[in-house]
Amino acid sequence: MTYLQAILLGIIQGLTEFLPVSSSGHIQLGEAVLGVETTESLSFTVIVHAATVLSTIVIFRTDIAGIFQGLFQRDRDSWRFAGMVVLSMIPAVVVGLGFEEQLEGLFGEDLTIVGVCLLVTAALLMLTSIAPAGGKDLSFGRAALIGIAQAIAILPGISRSGSTISTALYLGVDKTKATRFSFLMVIPLILGATLVDLKDMAEAPAGEGLPAGILLAGFAAAFLAGLFACQAMIRIVRRGKLWYFAVYCAIAGVLALVLG
Repeated sequence: MTYLQAILLGIIQGLTEFLPVSSSGHIQLGEAVLGVETTESLSFTVIVHAATVLSTIVIFRTDIAGIFQGLFQRDRDSWRFAGMVVLSMIPAVVVGLGFEEQLEGLFGEDLTIVGVCLLVTAALLMLTSIAPAGGKDLSFGRAALIGIAQAIAILPGISRSGSTISTALYLGVDKTKATRFSFLMVIPLILGATLVDLKDMAEAPAGEGLPAGILLAGFAAAFLAGLFACQAMIRIVRRGKLWYFAVYCAIAGVLALVLG
């Protein structure tokens, strides 16, 4: 992997982790176009995911600090929110651990599945234009349904942010609360997956990782792109413009089918 490839893939990861266009699907598209395979480099995968988590923490640092402060002070709302986050994680954990081998088989060279899933993402985003008017608060039932949407988004081409925010909007959840919950609920999941990857990376034979400079370039690109995309996504949801990305995902889906 070259510096340019690392930077480009880092930008793709950072942008698509937050924008509703599927990071996994675009990483596979990026690999196909650039002729590089990131799944062969666990260190690169770990570093760009760590970068996107850090960008989320930076953007929502006030919210995160408030939640932790409330937990220590036994604030009911903070404990309730934390409970909903934990509940939303369960479907993704069950699917990720229970069907790990089957899911890994989907992340291959065939872009057909990515294309189909991108078209599904396009449909989900387009339907938000007819979603009921928001105003409802989050509940444990709604958090569970949003968590199921997050589990489905493990498929390459299904956008995590797109599916979770769309589901929240279909359920009538306030736009700001839907976006906030979608971004905060994934932090523990990505942190957990990153720790597992770090363990695997530590157990890997010496010399298999990429040079530190290339990893740093990918990290910086993913972090900066993540900062931009996270703030942009908050504004996009507030303005009800998710359907713009439905058009993009439809085009990307057709492109993936052609390449596949």
